[in-house]
Amino acid sequence: MLALLFPGQGSQQVGMGCEFYHASSAAKETFDAADAALGFALSRICFEGPDQELLRTEVQQPAILTTGIALLRAFRERNPIAPNFVAGHSLGEYTALVASGALDFEDAVRLVHARGRFMQEAVPEGRGAMAAVLGLAPSDVERVCDAACAATGGVVAPANYNSPQQTVISGDAMTVELACSRALEEGAKRTIPLAVSAPFHCPLMAPAAEKLATELGRVRFSEASPPVVTNVEAEPNRDPERMAALLETQVTAPVRFVEMIERLMALGVTHVLEVGTGRVLSGLVARISRELERGWLSSLDDFAAAESFALASAAEPS
Repeated sequence: MLALLFPGQGSQQVGMGCEFYHASSAAKETFDAADAALGFALSRICFEGPDQELLRTEVQQPAILTTGIALLRAFRERNPIAPNFVAGHSLGEYTALVASGALDFEDAVRLVHARGRFMQEAVPEGRGAMAAVLGLAPSDVERVCDAACAATGGVVAPANYNSPQQTVISGDAMTVELACSRALEEGAKRTIPLAVSAPFHCPLMAPAAEKLATELGRVRFSEASPPVVTNVEAEPNRDPERMAALLETQVTAPVRFVEMIERLMALGVTHVLEVGTGRVLSGLVARISRELERGWLSSLDDFAAAESFALASAAEPS
């Protein structure tokens, strides 16, 4: 059984999707549709940069989504692919919803453009921070976050459960710093401050979630086929009536990536194919389980291997 995985913020790079745009009519149509939906040349920023423009959250989010869908559509032009499940990391959940037929592509592009703007506006620049805690169990990370909150009266919480030994925390800069210090005292191998523009997936994002809820209410969702394993619940969802609320909650809730991968395995998935720029999620999957077969589709050179990978997943007994 096969699951497709779609990456989130941080996977962008100048030049993303350009070779697909010129090689595939489906990819070209996807980028052209994104440009039209947004009213500016997103494709030019993806292909040519500059870096500082692509790094803007309200640009980065639709850029990553558009590239993921363009790659998938280009692949489907030449290779039938029928995943059993789809999932995405944070922003990547929107790409997964489009891939499952639950969300119109143009609606998704406009939504994540607004989502990025709302998230950037939610916290004044310099107030928030994020950091990766390495080598400490998630339950211990939760405990040091609680202790840091109690000591400062500020906010810090797990934002991404990326692997059994990597949890990203998010919140007020001073409280994040204290949580990192306490994590090292508790035995963490390292803490790494992340170069981000806002403290994502924590309670400080509540104003963004409230604004996004209004935009989500204007969008029509359809039944997901295949189901989407969500960030908030780490469970497969088909129901369109639940999608808006899950996406609203996702803004302030942690990404439960470890549980998502474990749930996919429990559902019988044997192969995961990462679709999008880079191989970040494939690396995280390897740290969660060595049992899953991993593949990726990030360049034209990956087409043949990705096709063989998809065929191998179909041949696996379920």
